[in-house]
Amino acid sequence: MSATANDPVRVCAAEELLEGGLGHRLDVTYAGGDAVVFFVRYGGEVFGYLNRCAHVPMELDWVEGQFFESSGLYLMCATHGAIYEPDTGKCVGGPCRGGRLRPVRVEERDTPEGRAVFWLPDEDLRPHQN
Repeated sequence: MSATANDPVRVCAAEELLEGGLGHRLDVTYAGGDAVVFFVRYGGEVFGYLNRCAHVPMELDWVEGQFFESSGLYLMCATHGAIYEPDTGKCVGGPCRGGRLRPVRVEERDTPEGRAVFWLPDEDLRPHQN
């Protein structure tokens, strides 16, 4: 049976996402164009978002995978300093206060290779077709 665009996509091994640490990026198709989604661990859970600031549609990370500000408590857009809650995607500081990051569905599950993080694509965000 072949995979479809809505099948879960393995992102990484669960232990690769450290609390408040580097995120994991995936290239995707969003609204017919190229985009990136990212995954981070916060409060013991994994969260995923479209890598696009609510203020100006630019990627958040200034160094690939660096989404948290120095305290590891908030996600930060490197371009204009917008600050987001990692568990809700809500902008709580900066130029887009009250805006939100676009969430993506994510889950952790056990696999024969160990615990892993999976992205569950939707109608707007899809894996790149090879």
